Amino acid sequence: MRHSKRFQSAAAVIESERNYGISDAVAALKESATAGFDETAELSMNLGIRPAQTVVRGTCNLPHGTGKTVRVIAFAKGESQAEAEAAGADEVGGEDLAKRIQEGWLEFDKVVASPDMMPVVGKLGKLLGPRGLMPSPKTGTVTKDVGRAVSELKSGMVEFRTDRYGVIHTVFGKASFDVAALRENLEALLRSIGEARPEEGIKGRYIKKAAISSTMGPGIHLDLTEVASVAEGEPA
Repeated sequence: MRHSKRFQSAAAVIESERNYGISDAVAALKESATAGFDETAELSMNLGIRPAQTVVRGTCNLPHGTGKTVRVIAFAKGESQAEAEAAGADEVGGEDLAKRIQEGWLEFDKVVASPDMMPVVGKLGKLLGPRGLMPSPKTGTVTKDVGRAVSELKSGMVEFRTDRYGVIHTVFGKASFDVAALRENLEALLRSIGEARPEEGIKGRYIKKAAISSTMGPGIHLDLTEVASVAEGEPA
């Protein structure tokens, strides 16, 4: 696969055989993010699970947010509807909102629902599920506290979930963030993934590989000893 001159130049600042400490990795990510837009900082992590039997999923409230405006809709009524609106939900509704989605409207990034609205949301499974938009109690997006969920999503809560290969792909900010903010976001994300460790289904090390990159940049491998330490709640 041939890469552009820009990518080759960015890759030249990364030592491909090196496992970087978190601070050095974040600094290298910023240096290698040379595209003509504010690239997203991304984490890729390969977990030692049996993906056919085990799924690792959860959420993380990034201390410095994602750097992206998140469009959140809520399925709620009564007091929950008022709370969602007060928290800044972009759209709040019930059957009317479901109908718009069935007709093709998908201009949103996250969906929150109160438990009593799930019969309505359930009908949208074939539309929302494949796009990763279906709300779930496991990620805190099906909740009686709709206002809090909306507020957290708007302020920078990210979801993570292993794919069929046992790999997590998620984001932790923008390349324009300073090193300290990116490091704090990444460490918060690592701790959340550590807290989501299942009691069963682990084969060998829980965290087998971890790397970060910017949207258009090369991968930067992380030192697994430091990653595991942070994931287990120890100071880096």
